[in-house]
Amino acid sequence: MNRSILTVSLSCALLLSCGSAENSGKSPVDYVNPYMGNISHLLVPTYPTVHLPNSMLRIYPNRADYTSDLIRGLPVIVTSHRGSSAFNISPVQGESALQPAVNYTYDREKITPYSYSVYLDEAQVQVNFAPSHRSAVYEITFEKEGDNFIIVNTRDGSMQITGEGVSGSQIIERGDTRVYVSIETEQKPVAIGILTDKGVSYGEKSVEGRNSSVVFHFGKEKTVRLRYGVSFIDGQQASQNLKREIDTYDWKQVAQKGRDIWNQTLGKIEVQGACDNDKTIFYTSLYRIYERMINISEDGRYYSAFGSEGRVHDDGGIPFYTDDWIWDTYRAAHPLRILIEPEMETNMIQSYIRMAQQSPENWMPTFPEITGDSHRMNSNHAVGVVWDAWCKGLRGFDLQAAYTACRNALMESTLIPWVRAEAGELDDFYKEKGYFPALKPGEEEYVRDVHPFEKRQPVAVTLGTSYDYWCLSQIAKTLGLEDDYQYFLKGSYNYRNLYNAQTAFFHPKNRDGNFIEPFDYRFSGGMGARDFYDENNGWVYRWDVQHNFADLVRLTGSPEAFVAHLDATFREPLGRSKFEFYAQLPDHTGNVGQYSMANEPSLHIPYLYNYAGQPWKTQKRIRSLLKQWFRNDLMGVPGDEDGGGTSAFVVFSAMGFYPVTPGMPSYNIGSPLFPYVKMDLGNGKYFEIEAVNCSGDNKYIRSAKLNGKEWNKPWFSHDDIKDGGKLVLVMGDKANTGWGTGEAPPSAE
Repeated sequence: MNRSILTVSLSCALLLSCGSAENSGKSPVDYVNPYMGNISHLLVPTYPTVHLPNSMLRIYPNRADYTSDLIRGLPVIVTSHRGSSAFNISPVQGESALQPAVNYTYDREKITPYSYSVYLDEAQVQVNFAPSHRSAVYEITFEKEGDNFIIVNTRDGSMQITGEGVSGSQIIERGDTRVYVSIETEQKPVAIGILTDKGVSYGEKSVEGRNSSVVFHFGKEKTVRLRYGVSFIDGQQASQNLKREIDTYDWKQVAQKGRDIWNQTLGKIEVQGACDNDKTIFYTSLYRIYERMINISEDGRYYSAFGSEGRVHDDGGIPFYTDDWIWDTYRAAHPLRILIEPEMETNMIQSYIRMAQQSPENWMPTFPEITGDSHRMNSNHAVGVVWDAWCKGLRGFDLQAAYTACRNALMESTLIPWVRAEAGELDDFYKEKGYFPALKPGEEEYVRDVHPFEKRQPVAVTLGTSYDYWCLSQIAKTLGLEDDYQYFLKGSYNYRNLYNAQTAFFHPKNRDGNFIEPFDYRFSGGMGARDFYDENNGWVYRWDVQHNFADLVRLTGSPEAFVAHLDATFREPLGRSKFEFYAQLPDHTGNVGQYSMANEPSLHIPYLYNYAGQPWKTQKRIRSLLKQWFRNDLMGVPGDEDGGGTSAFVVFSAMGFYPVTPGMPSYNIGSPLFPYVKMDLGNGKYFEIEAVNCSGDNKYIRSAKLNGKEWNKPWFSHDDIKDGGKLVLVMGDKANTGWGTGEAPPSAE
């Protein structure tokens, strides 16, 4: 399939010199390349999503992946991150071509964050699209002569012909959540009918079931414009959303409004002085962070699936957000929002609390989606999101209510991964012994709730829960709950119970308290190492003590030993051929030695040299990782981009700092990619980073000043910048091994 325009634009971008002058004609959104990462190295690729920031309506082309030369109709709404489109629109000519959804060959596709254009080449149909928050516009032009039809299909739902057009619904996944659509057309159709196995029936007004479809017959009309609204409440609300947001059929007008919104949003961070290629990587990463969570409030109401029965609630003037995979996003995406979207982040935490209070158990969610809490991965890291926001000064949510829901989730629900159930015998064991027990080699699973594929993940559970306990302890201390504070603070050291001093790894133990032997930290644990870890092997989980790296340095024996282990992580060979390694560890991609740039538990690891007196190694490593794994091309993202998790690492690291410990109001300093960064903190406050002499070679910090004072620490506090500030770094091409050794970043101790 010919994609000449895209190929040329990508090739030109890669050839640009990083020494080129500023392109004053470009706005932030012009740098965004939605195609970046659309071909996966191994797992799920990124998708070229068209949407407004954090909006309910999102679309991308209906195809297997970027390499497919077929798209299945035109999308209407994607209801979850990486989900398939609900509803489908198919333009066809002639009644003999009518079917629920049509596969098209295509060409000349162009995607921006605010528009989608594609030429259905064999059908000879030009398509243009632009979204608003809960509504959108399509312009469809038929080039061939003939009778023109547009089919609207729902995979599992109903369609109705109304006085103004068509409305419909589709069941989402679990059967009790529906998405609704209301469609209007500018051109009056000759007729509207129901598509059945026997053809089109123009006498019927509704249809329900699998592949229910309505057909608009436009006769010889060449250009058809339609607009639609969507809702999770009902069809009437979908119609109201459309009428409130879009009063035109001109897709260019809608696209221009979207473009303005994106420029305002992405403009919260201004970067200067680097090449267009680096800016493309930066602003594309920033755009991806705004793909979720999504605001599903509609005229002051929202649908919630978090209770025993899904129902509609008043939002009380506070928007309700959902669709978040917290295990992936708590590390960097939420901390970034604290800085540039504090009101939105506060509303998201309010939404968590509402989800918990609407649930029968009052448990904080782990993976909140439109259909409720899917309760995936391990641990309950919403507590990290809550405490990180509070300790950095965000208010506007009920900390006591959040604490109760987080505590309930950790103490009353099971810690078994991928399971939403009450605590059982493994949880009782954890509370008594301070670690999650592993099975002995060959031992058959005897706990019914353990997921047959995801397994126990005992080391990952123990380490993740230790961090969660630390966050709980800090909230308890703030609330004056001394007994809880002491209990959870003690539990925050549970990672020590799995530390093997002989190997300096976190090592699974059986219920008898013995380390599992024999053991290979690369390959023990089966598929995804899930018998013991999760998605990543022991080399990655060696560093999963997010709240207390000072103690981890002490456990290893010395800062020098700590650094040696870090170096080894980036140098240790795969140990098997790539096809064998990835057959067992498919999520453990983007390798630098045993380090996995593609998976979230690795994101903080290159910053850990700061804790052991060698920050110059952090500076070197960050620059090399950004260069190696994040590129302005179709394979420019190393692994799954889980809705902002990895992209937030790119945004932070390119600016020159990173929140290693959510819940610790401090930031580690790395090596900025840009000579100048200006971050809008709101209320007329800005944080600036000036990197004097910054270039590809000049990646090392020679000296620094923070807010006008000499600075010899590889970190700064949130208080240092919350009211605005300026960090000035003088960069050079050789390491200053004496800079940044003044004081290690804060830890729990």
